Amino acid sequence: ARMSARTPRASASAPRRARPAASSRARLSRGAVLDAAPPASAELIDGKAIAADIRAEVAEKAARLSAATGVQAGLAVVLVGDRKDSETYVRSKKKACEEAGIASFGTDLPGDATEDEVLAVVEKYNADPSVHGILVQLPMPDHINEERVLGAISVDKDVDGFHPLNMGMLALRGREPMFVPCTPKGCIELLERSGVEFSGKKAVVIGRSNIVGQPAALLCQRRDATVTIVHSRTPDAESIVREADIVIAAVGRAEMVKGDWIKPGAAVIDVGINAVDDASKKRGYRLVGDVDFEGASRVAGKITPVPGGVGPMTIAMLLENTVEGAARTAGFEL
Repeated sequence: ARMSARTPRASASAPRRARPAASSRARLSRGAVLDAAPPASAELIDGKAIAADIRAEVAEKAARLSAATGVQAGLAVVLVGDRKDSETYVRSKKKACEEAGIASFGTDLPGDATEDEVLAVVEKYNADPSVHGILVQLPMPDHINEERVLGAISVDKDVDGFHPLNMGMLALRGREPMFVPCTPKGCIELLERSGVEFSGKKAVVIGRSNIVGQPAALLCQRRDATVTIVHSRTPDAESIVREADIVIAAVGRAEMVKGDWIKPGAAVIDVGINAVDDASKKRGYRLVGDVDFEGASRVAGKITPVPGGVGPMTIAMLLENTVEGAARTAGFEL
């Protein structure tokens, strides 16, 4: 019954009409002030500003949902262990929930917690009607089977979009997932809000992970792009990338994609974030993407910087998924 009580939203299968409103068009400018240096020719896709727009939209939707139904969207985050980076991510998610009017729930477990203890927390949140989204912070300690834990999350609370049923429906024509994975969903939003057309275009996704590469390719295909996935076993990868109108790089290798790989005028989404040594920086390193920004920006038509591109979109999409899940449960049309 829950599967049929879906609230209307931008369909994963149908291309969303590009809507570069004045605020979004302002995110594309040759002189935009971002963390990366301004490109020589490509327009910067300002992920920080677009994510801020989306978070404001999500807050407005959450307020309408609460006013009409009395339901406050709720997100539960499960953290196992004491990794500093994971703790930072969890704090940022809780802060983002507060700003969007979403109730935040959390359980922190020690690093030696058993798999059964983690599963018990997931089941508790599955059964809690005030929780509409469950996120288990990855990675977890090695002794815990991440696949088993993620599979235990109720499909209608799987705001990360990693449940096999959600991934399977994403892959099937004519079916709609309840949730789309946040980072690839954010990549598509960046492109659509920047006026990039998909239909009839060639898209190349570099990387085939379940978290980004595979779902990003499926989302491009659903928008009638002709899609190729390039991976570690692909021969002559650069010649394939060079034919692409849209490039999504998510391979985790610093500046692997060079400027001469890019077709003139292509739209480039750089998902990677890698630390490289840089003695000129106070912290001794700088952050770069999977794309050689300096070289690619001289050729591309549009490009995301690193940082300040895809990163801010992931949390924005998580908030959007959570509010959409709450509205679906309440039978409310956003």
